[in-house]
Amino acid sequence: MTNWIYGTKIDQEGSDYRATVRDLPEVLTFGATRAEALANALDAIDAVVAHRMEKSTELALPSKVKRGEEPVELPLRTAAKAGLYRAWLASGLSKREVAKRMKVGETEVRRILDPRHGTKIEAMDAAARVLGSKMKIEFEPA
Repeated sequence: MTNWIYGTKIDQEGSDYRATVRDLPEVLTFGATRAEALANALDAIDAVVAHRMEKSTELALPSKVKRGEEPVELPLRTAAKAGLYRAWLASGLSKREVAKRMKVGETEVRRILDPRHGTKIEAMDAAARVLGSKMKIEFEPA
C-alpha cells in the first residue's frame, strides 16, 4: 500500500514561515503562520504532483517523513490518480492499449489518468486491474 505522505519542513524566516518538501524540490511556499504555511504546502504538493502527471514525467513515491518534518498527505483523489499513474508507467502500456483492454475509448483512459478529472472510483479500479493492480480503500481513526 502506498501512503502519499510528504515530509514538509517548516522554517521561520523573519515574520513568515517557509515550507519546503525534500521529495518535491519545486515546492517552496510561505505563510504568515505555521498553519498557513502547511496549508499552502498541501496546495503546492498537490499542484506539483498533478503537474508531473500532466507532463508524463517520473513520479517517485514519497520517502519516509524525517524527524523535524511535518507529514502532509496528498488529497485523496490526487493520491488515487498518482497510484494509478505509477501503475500505468510501470506497465509500459500505451494509453491506447489500456483503452483496448478496458474496452473503452482512448479519451476515457486519458481522463482516468488526468489528475484534475473527476473520475468515478469504479473506472479507476477497472484501469488499475488492467494494469495489474487493484485499488484498496481503508478507513482508520482520524
